[in-house]
Amino acid sequence: MANRDKLNNVDYRWYVMRTQPRQERKLADMLSARMSDVKNILEVYCPQHSSAGGSRGDVAAVLFPGFVFVLATQQAVVDFIGKYYPEGAVVYDRKRQDGAKAAFLTVPEGQMRLFKDFNENYADRVIILERPYSDYAFNPKTNEPNEIVKVVDGPLKGCEGYLTRFNRERRLVFNVKSFYSDRCMAVSIPDVWSLHVVRLHNAEGDRQTLGTVKERAVDLLAGMLQGCGYGSKALPMLYSIVDGLVAKPSLVGLRKSLAGKGHAALAGRLAALSTADAELILNLVRYEGDNPGYVRAGWPALSLRPFLTPTAGIALCGGEGRLVHWAFTEYVRRVGISELAYYPSKGREETLTSVYYAHVGVAPVCGGSGRFTVFANWDSFLGEYFHTAGRANERLVGGTVRAEACDGQERRREKLIESFRNFAPTLYRVLADESSPIKAVEGFGAGGARLNVMAVTADVNGIDSAADMLITTCVDICREINSTARLPIWRRYLRSVWLHE
Repeated sequence: MANRDKLNNVDYRWYVMRTQPRQERKLADMLSARMSDVKNILEVYCPQHSSAGGSRGDVAAVLFPGFVFVLATQQAVVDFIGKYYPEGAVVYDRKRQDGAKAAFLTVPEGQMRLFKDFNENYADRVIILERPYSDYAFNPKTNEPNEIVKVVDGPLKGCEGYLTRFNRERRLVFNVKSFYSDRCMAVSIPDVWSLHVVRLHNAEGDRQTLGTVKERAVDLLAGMLQGCGYGSKALPMLYSIVDGLVAKPSLVGLRKSLAGKGHAALAGRLAALSTADAELILNLVRYEGDNPGYVRAGWPALSLRPFLTPTAGIALCGGEGRLVHWAFTEYVRRVGISELAYYPSKGREETLTSVYYAHVGVAPVCGGSGRFTVFANWDSFLGEYFHTAGRANERLVGGTVRAEACDGQERRREKLIESFRNFAPTLYRVLADESSPIKAVEGFGAGGARLNVMAVTADVNGIDSAADMLITTCVDICREINSTARLPIWRRYLRSVWLHE
């Protein structure tokens, strides 16, 4: 009896009340008006949202049609229904265990407070979408996967969703689960850049991964050729292999041909390819067949490989190996990189750790001073940076905020600039801090090629520690650019630096 009395008269919980069609506001107004007459009703909540209103523009609509939330005791809601709104009902929890007595559905206080905080901050901007959430996984125009982001603070903390373009505006689309059923609905929030979000690696179709497919195939072949000691003959051999496969797309036939011509080591490396790597090469060959000259145009020279690749190219001992080139020595080191990844089909997030290989060159400084330059190939990425001049360059590197009109009114707000200072602080320090030991160098001579590189100098005894510093710094830059939802152009250029698997 004591427990029953406590439930009916003392415990205040959020109950869900069902209304007649389109009477949500009527019931909410009745509850509010009768709070002084009916004991133990403390709060009434009927959440609303913006809804497309055709020629009238966006209009306010009830978020959960047919339901109103009431903070009260159980006895209070039962008494109210019986006396003032008999056509309504208190919703029962249908997820009770077998044999358990039916009870009213209640929403935990913490969950309700978080939801109210969210709705009161975003109700005027949230749009309920007609299509299911899964429809927003891809851009219908490009058929590329939309980027997945996670909100890290505020009322939406922990929410994961797709960055989706609606006309010229980018919005965050995510799933909202109902309090009272398993039903979910897709909603969008415009002005997504007002939220603090991080980008998640799409484990089932990341743009960066898809964008490096052909580059990974060429790099795989180049790494094998350099690792087999072809030196200056590696490039013509690369062209010959690709042309041969275009004419006859058979790796078995290629291996036999190479072995018959005295290239036993290379034939053995091809025989040891995994199924995935073999398919990678055959995909490249199919593309070359449809676009003759692609490999020659994209790789007119072979020098130091991109900074991070999925394959080593040479045998490693203790996670490290060295390959001697004409004018420099290449250090290859195994690197494990962890990323937050999301599986859209499973709706699950987890941390993935993948193995990559960092490639850095070591070349003596001209003049015989006994010092060496340790460098990493960031050629295309830094090439775009060096071509960004004047005020645009200053804003790209050091910009913080700019003022812009708010809601078309005279009132203005500050908006974060998509700069390295804001979203890639490690790169910002390299480019802007004169005391940084690592520098971005334009047109560095790496054998017969001129590359834009990240570089640091060291004496002969400091080469290993300099390589460690350079690899750590460059990996941090890769992580920062890849995990921010901003800097999309620079994430595209990053594909030439980090051949993402």
